Amino acid sequence: MDEGYAQLSDSQLVARLDAVLDALTDDRLRLPTDTGQLGLLSEALRVGARMVAWQRRLAAGVESSEAAWREHRTSTTTWLMDAGKLTAREAGCLIQAGQGLERFGVLGSAAARGEVAPAQTDAIIGVLRDLPCDFDEGVVAEAQHLMVGFAATHNSAELRRLSGHLVEVLSPETAEAREAERLERELRRATANRHLEFHSDGRGSVLMRGSLPIASAEPLIRMVDAYAAAEKRALDARDPYAEYVSPTMRRADGLLAMVGHHGQQALAPMNGGDRPRIVVTLSYDKLLKQCVDAGLVGRGEPLAPSAARQLLCDADLLPSVLGGQSEVLDVGRAQRLVTPAIRAALEVRDGGCVFPGCDKPPEASHAHHIIPWWAGGPTALSNLALLCPHHHGIVEPGHDPTADRWKVRIPADGIPEIVPPVRVDARQRPRRHTRFGPLLQR
Repeated sequence: MDEGYAQLSDSQLVARLDAVLDALTDDRLRLPTDTGQLGLLSEALRVGARMVAWQRRLAAGVESSEAAWREHRTSTTTWLMDAGKLTAREAGCLIQAGQGLERFGVLGSAAARGEVAPAQTDAIIGVLRDLPCDFDEGVVAEAQHLMVGFAATHNSAELRRLSGHLVEVLSPETAEAREAERLERELRRATANRHLEFHSDGRGSVLMRGSLPIASAEPLIRMVDAYAAAEKRALDARDPYAEYVSPTMRRADGLLAMVGHHGQQALAPMNGGDRPRIVVTLSYDKLLKQCVDAGLVGRGEPLAPSAARQLLCDADLLPSVLGGQSEVLDVGRAQRLVTPAIRAALEVRDGGCVFPGCDKPPEASHAHHIIPWWAGGPTALSNLALLCPHHHGIVEPGHDPTADRWKVRIPADGIPEIVPPVRVDARQRPRRHTRFGPLLQR
């Protein structure tokens, strides 16, 4: 250490660091070679890891000294939430990580030198805390040296999976029994910590967060993956504007398909005396005109007009007469837009989604109004076609008659056909699903 720095207080040293960062961020990337830039980044990661380790040790010291309580009569976590604008979880993790570095001195020293990245440090602390409680200090120190060595070649996810291997190295004669005990301990902890939460992000999405034991989650994963694999694109894959579907997006589509199938088959148990359903509230006049100002009842979340129009294609209508203060004065009987008789005839005629190349069966398809119901289109076989949720979203008309969209039409022979947009086919030749036989040119 520079002797000049040794004379400075901790606050003065942090101020120097702040000043150095000001200089670094002042457009100073002046390395002409790729090697120089990569070397700088590598060194910056090491220095950043050292700073994180120091912050964690400092947070643990503040916690143990009860400085926040003496100064503000609050916990360290609460003080961090206010002063550092951290969440309770972030503040707790910062303190716990620092306590882990204090407890495991070999790891703490390696982290202070920047030899272990913050994520690797977290993983190693988790592994060390899970060691058998009858291991003495010498064995735990050996475990720390081993894990710090593994950090040179393993990332954080790989380090977390080394628990069994570590015990096998440290105590080979008891490794099998200890590993079985560890796995049972993990199962009990995972079962106790199981949860599933839904939170609106305020921007049109619902965030899902949860945890399940491995064995319990596996059937769900396989089921969602099976639905995801069945979600195939059809003729619309030729559309240059077609959305790119990543593997994670496909899995999300698979989950929605599974939920849709569950709902179509009425497999869910009764809840509150009724089958599970979503309820939308909106002005009847605007429903007929524009289908705007819709909102999900129970959550108070606004609903995009296109989503509301898609829901209305095959839905229950429950008219409610509201007073001046939105007091419910009268509620009518639920009336299905597509009656059972029309739905049965539709399934016989279409045999599933009518989009060419799609193999979704009738029970996985919506009854789509070609001329929208909100635009005065009748609920009649001549104005309906079966479409799976994906293709329903593609053909659902908006309010711009000039939009270059996929369309459905039913010609004189009564068989639905798809008309591609100009960007796919300049002549907009109609296409018909192969289950209807070849399309004869008219």
